[in-house]
Order: sequence, then C-alpha cells, then structure tokens
Amino acid sequence: YSTDPYHGEVRVKEFKEMVLALHENNIRVVMDVVYNHTGASADSDFSKIVPNYYYRMNENGSFSNGSGTGNETASVRVMMQKFIVDSVVYWATEYKVDGFRFDLMALHDIDTMNKVREALDEIDPSIIVYGEGWTGGASPLPDDQKALKKNISQIDGTAAFSDDIRDAIKGHVFSDTDKGFVNGGLGLEESIKFGIIASTMNNKVDYSQVKYSKTPYARDPYSVVSYVEAHDNLTLWDKLKLTNPDATEEELIAMHRMANAIVLTSQGVAFLHAGSDFLRTKDGNHNSYNAPDAINQLVWERKETYYDNFEYFQGLIELRKAHPAFRMMSADLIRQNLDFLEMPQANMVGYTLSDNANGDKWDTIAVLMNANDEAIEVTLEKSGWHVVVDGEDAGVETLEKISGKTITIEPHTLMVLVDSGSMGGSNLWIYMIVGLALGIGVAAFYMKKKGISPFAKKAN
Repeated sequence: YSTDPYHGEVRVKEFKEMVLALHENNIRVVMDVVYNHTGASADSDFSKIVPNYYYRMNENGSFSNGSGTGNETASVRVMMQKFIVDSVVYWATEYKVDGFRFDLMALHDIDTMNKVREALDEIDPSIIVYGEGWTGGASPLPDDQKALKKNISQIDGTAAFSDDIRDAIKGHVFSDTDKGFVNGGLGLEESIKFGIIASTMNNKVDYSQVKYSKTPYARDPYSVVSYVEAHDNLTLWDKLKLTNPDATEEELIAMHRMANAIVLTSQGVAFLHAGSDFLRTKDGNHNSYNAPDAINQLVWERKETYYDNFEYFQGLIELRKAHPAFRMMSADLIRQNLDFLEMPQANMVGYTLSDNANGDKWDTIAVLMNANDEAIEVTLEKSGWHVVVDGEDAGVETLEKISGKTITIEPHTLMVLVDSGSMGGSNLWIYMIVGLALGIGVAAFYMKKKGISPFAKKAN
C-alpha cells in the first residue's frame, strides 16, 4: 500500500501517517502480528544470528512445524521472548498501534504473553491483546505452557477467539455442509449458552452437551472474543449458501442476521468481520490469503444493495454500546444477573438480564432466539414488553409494544425485549394524569391567592 515500497523510509513514514489519520478520526488501530513462524527457516535472519536457537527443533534436527508453514519460533528462549516483547513495545510507542492480534497465539508460551501484557500496561492499559488460542499443527511445547484458549485464565488482560461460539452458530469452520444453530444444526442449545456467557463458569449450562469445550476456561468474559467469521475460511454468507442451498435469499439473510445478533448480544468481546454488514462474499473461497483483489476486496456496491442489513448491524451495535448489561466485566455479574429460560421447543434459547445488570438503565431485558423454520410462541413470567430488536429492525427504540406475557418469535430470529417499566410505557398515562392534576392544583392555588376564582365565568 506504500507509494514507494522499495524505500523503507517511505513505508515507515506512510504507516505512521496512516495511524495518525485514523486516530484523528477516532479509529484505533489493531495490528495482526505473526511472531509464531518466519518465511525462511535454515537461511532466515534468525538462523544466521544463531543457528537453530530461535526455532523449536525436532529430535532429529529438523524444524518443528506447529505453524503448518514450515517452522515455529521458540518463545521460551530468552532472546526470542525479548524480540517479541521489545518489538511489540516499539510498535506501540513509535507507531502508536493500539492493539495486537496474535496469530496462532498458542505457539507462544504463557510467560511470554504475560510479559507482553505487562509491558503494554506500562505504556497504555487500554491497548488490547488477543489471539488465536490454538496452533496450526503439533508442537513440542507442552500444552500446559501454551497460550491455548483453555489456559487463557492464566494470561490476565489477554483474550482468545472462541471457536466454541463460532462453530455452534454456523457449523464447523472446515466443513462446507456442517450446520450450526442458525442454519439447521440440532442439539446446539447448550453450546450457544456457553458462548453467551463467554465460556465462564455457570451452573445454568450443561457443559457435557457443549460441542467442544466440556469445561469453562475463561475466568472473566473479557478473556473471550465472540465471533462467527473472520478473514480465514468461508465468509458467513458463503457458508450459509453452501449449508442451505435450497433456502431463499430472504431466509439466508434471516440466518445471517441472527448469527451476528447472537454475537452482539453475548458477553465477552464482540468481533465483526469487515463487510459482514453487507453480506460479504468471497465467491466460496476457503483460504483467500493468496487470492487477488477480485476475491478479497470489499465490494461497496453490496452495501447499497443490502443497505437495510447495514442498518440492522448499526442498530445492534447501538444497542450494545448503550447498554452495559451486554458487556458485563466479571463472571460473578453474569451469574448474578443472567438467567436462562425454559423454552417450549428445541432449537431455541432464551435468557433474561435482570436487576439493572452492570448498571444498565433497563431493569429487565429478555433475549429470545428461534432457530426453527416456523414461528413459535414463548410465554414470559412478566407482562408488558417493548420490542427493540426483531428480525427486521434493531436498535434502542420501541418497535412494538406487547401488553401480555406471550411473545411470538418468527423463524430464524433473535428478539430483544425490555420490560415496560424500564421504557416508561404502561405507567406513562398515570404520570401524565398526576402531573396534570398537580398543575391544575398549583394554578388554582395562585389564582385564589390573588382573589381570582378559577371557576368564575368570563364576563361578556
């Protein structure tokens, strides 16, 4: 992207100018860092400094290949660890980068990742660090030393992507036909619940039924990145078309919206794939790292075509930003304020966020999901609700008022409802009458004080 890539000083200057321009527009910058392997092995710069030192080696003297690309770096070696920590600090201080996404983070050891976090905290604690809590192949680094997702509780202030919620929502990432909750998969309710609580400990989830992780691994929700798609593998839109080839575009859009609505109403760190708001497609390309712009570019015409979908995403983001109940910062808060509901049929999940969770101005929020092909009624404990999210619209404003307890959820739809008391709905007329009566009383008092009868007839 440089105007002159053949001169390093131009690249450096333009990168800094790019970060500055983004900052001036209130956009922070996260950089994807790939410290886990290098392009070359025996003739790499690391090997020229000290042969075999910077890499993990097999017993036969060959390069171990936990990255799946030919080698893997040895973060437990003092100078390799120092290289990682020092360079991250340099990016943060010299280039003002605001966050780091670690590729194949589990190839690094826990101690190194903790040192990265500690060094960045000294610069700016708001710098975010997250990564892939898995490897790209077998590694000689013992599992209890790896920055795996199951060990993420040992790395405070750093998050791992959740493949649990990703594949529970849409199906296995490496399979064209495996289905998830939103597109026809069965028996995934507990996996969705596990994602909703950001992989934390909660006795309201049956961990034996969770698709991958049978035990909670996150100490707090900010240690988990909830997502349904990223740059790797099929886009969500392409995946849905392959798993449901007979579905209409309207049905696929409903599934796509529901998938991202689950992400944006779940606890943890919400992550969205660029272009998902206008149903990004890569024409079925599974691994587009070496594909041309024709595949990887953002096709902005799709935003115009699917503008209502873009607005739906805007509404979900507005809801999440405005209401801290969806962003609780501890597992204790989740356990105290989130209750899962008994749903009338399979392929449904529902829960409430109660007691002004996490300081939210809304007292009770209900989130209801129906992944079935037909509309289903759900009866809630309380009466009087305002719908703020359905399959067509999303945001913080009332879309529909429901006076009773029974809610109809359309197929492949996530709904968010707020109790009427929080929205000032059912009692508003009482407040108006009381206010009017007080106003009349005050006026009559002052008129009487001045010797004027408020009920006297006006003279002709």
